[in-house]
Amino acid sequence: MNMNDLKNSKAPVSTVTINKNEFDANTGNIYEAISIVSKRAIQINSEIKKELLEKLEEFATYSDSLDEVFENKEQIEVSKFYEKLPKPHALAVVEWLEDKIYYRNTEKDV
Repeated sequence: MNMNDLKNSKAPVSTVTINKNEFDANTGNIYEAISIVSKRAIQINSEIKKELLEKLEEFATYSDSLDEVFENKEQIEVSKFYEKLPKPHALAVVEWLEDKIYYRNTEKDV
């Protein structure tokens, strides 16, 4: 997932209500569906965090003095961009509803 994917995502920025029957249609079990989506949200969150840290690292200035505080406008803009993105759980729910998440039940596969 890259920055363009995040910008063009259909995921809502605020809370929306989702039909339970539509959400658990793939598994037939609401708890299993929530578990799958939550694991995907954790993956998305780690990808976003890694990407953000890489971008902020470009602006990092290392100083021994605590008195010096630098305000870097580019760093602030990058941070604001990531703050305005949909949350990882919203992105994961949209992926789930669009059948973009691969999952398998290892207990049923045995």
